[in-house]
Amino acid sequence: MHWVPSFSTGVCIVATLLAIHSVPAHAQLTGHGGPVRAIAVSSDGDSVLSGSFDTAAIRWSLKTESAEQVLRFHSDAVNAVAFLKDGQMATAGADAKIAIWTPGRQQPDRVFAGHGAPIVSLAVSPDGARLASASWDHTVRIWSLSDGTQQVLEGHAQNVNGVAFTPDGRSLVSAGYDRELRIWPLAGGTPSVIKLASPLNAVAVAPDGEIVTGGADGKLRFLTSGGQGSGELRAGQTPIVALAISPDGTAIAAAGIGGIVAIIDRKERSIARTLVDQGSPVWSVAFLPDNAILLTGGADGKIRRWNARTGEPIGSSLQATPRDPLAAYAGDHGAEVFRACVACHTLSAKDAQRAGPTLAGLYGRRIASLPGYRFSESLKRMNIVWTPETVSKLFELGPNTYTPGTKMPEQRIGSAEDRKALTDFLGRATSK
Repeated sequence: MHWVPSFSTGVCIVATLLAIHSVPAHAQLTGHGGPVRAIAVSSDGDSVLSGSFDTAAIRWSLKTESAEQVLRFHSDAVNAVAFLKDGQMATAGADAKIAIWTPGRQQPDRVFAGHGAPIVSLAVSPDGARLASASWDHTVRIWSLSDGTQQVLEGHAQNVNGVAFTPDGRSLVSAGYDRELRIWPLAGGTPSVIKLASPLNAVAVAPDGEIVTGGADGKLRFLTSGGQGSGELRAGQTPIVALAISPDGTAIAAAGIGGIVAIIDRKERSIARTLVDQGSPVWSVAFLPDNAILLTGGADGKIRRWNARTGEPIGSSLQATPRDPLAAYAGDHGAEVFRACVACHTLSAKDAQRAGPTLAGLYGRRIASLPGYRFSESLKRMNIVWTPETVSKLFELGPNTYTPGTKMPEQRIGSAEDRKALTDFLGRATSK
């Protein structure tokens, strides 16, 4: 089987209402009603900003381990967040909008619009004057935080999944599903284009200017500030969906969709240790300023703290293991193929809704017809009825080709045998 998730694998919308728990959570920050897609840490290390599939962002106090403010504006998943200068914040989402916030205010100060598809990554320039955004509309945009003017950078042929400024502020680096890494000179001129061996889901730049990318093949690739390859490392067996470099540049955290976070010694190009977040996808990672503590955002809506130097979770409650929704199907090949889908979909209408619609009663149902779930207008206009054949075609061609306008992540199953195992499994598991 070959899964090729775009991005970020899986920005879908969620209809779960947000419940905020103000009681300290013993090193877990619990409040989101869906997977935590993005995490940012304030420069002083006292505050955390998180964005979720549940359409909300939350500003947290690490001192009290509680939510200080819930930011509600976006109509879809919040995929990217950032702290700005003077304590302001930026949030961006699948609604293609960027909101600029002042702590304590209930509505954004400003909204930047221009992208035509989900925004999945934000980066703040070293001088704090500009904000860069990466979008599935195949563009990168640079916004002036003083007046909101924008510069559009075009050239990627597919979804742009990551963006980062170089430490000197002279260039911007973008990474796309088209396997291209682009280094854009901000003074103008032609970007450097480096074609890599795998679709790229994330990019980060170290304090010394080295560029690190995370691919759908589970590998990290290292490049000099000029774009020359300087090594690669397999960080895991599943696609890398999030990257973070420690402030001192010595460590890299690479999160995979399988729930494994690899802590890499950047100098040695080796995995120092791994963190296991209960076997479910880890969507976001961020180091605290002390270089020793790592935050991870999980599919269960929780933010966890880890000692990045030992690999141990911080807080006794972090090791609780949730019920495996596929435990009853142990040994079923189709269930293993489906495991990559459990972050977004349930098999039973009795289970709490996740980021995507339940698959209960899937076969025989017309696309985008499930009551109580908000589908895009483009899907509502399609004349597809879900059958083993149409589901197989979906993963043979990929959602973007078979169902244009979907918010489902771009993922394909190249093996006909694996597609048959999946569709047979869905027939058994969703008809109960």
